[in-house]
Amino acid sequence: MGNINVFNINKKEDVLTYLSENSDESYRDFTAKLIPGIDKELILGVRTPKLRELAKKLGKTDTAHDYLSTLPHRYLEENHLHAFLIEQEKDFDKALMLTKEFLPYIDNWATCDCFRPKVFRKNPEPLYDNIKKWLKSEHTYTLRYAIGLLNSFYLDDKFLCEHLELVSKIHSDEYYINMMIAWYFATALSKQYQSALPYLEKKVLPKWVHNKTIQKACESYRVETSHKAYLRTLK
Repeated sequence: MGNINVFNINKKEDVLTYLSENSDESYRDFTAKLIPGIDKELILGVRTPKLRELAKKLGKTDTAHDYLSTLPHRYLEENHLHAFLIEQEKDFDKALMLTKEFLPYIDNWATCDCFRPKVFRKNPEPLYDNIKKWLKSEHTYTLRYAIGLLNSFYLDDKFLCEHLELVSKIHSDEYYINMMIAWYFATALSKQYQSALPYLEKKVLPKWVHNKTIQKACESYRVETSHKAYLRTLK
């Protein structure tokens, strides 16, 4: 057993000690294979439930405040914990500020995709104003994050056709951006089929994104079987 647990972390320096004591070498190796762009030496191998538990326990403590004020971090799990602490924030303006501070330091898809503050969903209009700015970012993971928010929060009752148009105009050589665009359009085909379909019929998207969108839509249990059959004809 380690000397530090979630109940006796009293300063930000204790966090890394706790993470190190809860690391798992085999899980580190597994994680490294999923995130090839990250040096394995920068991965500790701490499982997500442990990180979320820690974020919940730290909450709005002074330790959490100090930790969120310290960027950049060294390890993948330190960044994930930072993301999960942002999710704990219930004030929209504060959560937005913390997210803006954090985005430039995100350097992989896993950190980018792991946090969606609930308070963002409750404030769709001011969030959308920021999403439109982030969609113009030259930073890979700021842009990916913006598309991910549209995917998570704006394909149901907050959906607007202009969202599809904005994402369709993004052209990038970055794999992790193109994959998120395909994911977004595949989800749109499951929730807003009639609005999203013309982008496939008219082949608006780059060829790779177009075909990946169809693949992901056909793999989804949320897309109707008849729709899948038609989508396959559009490859």
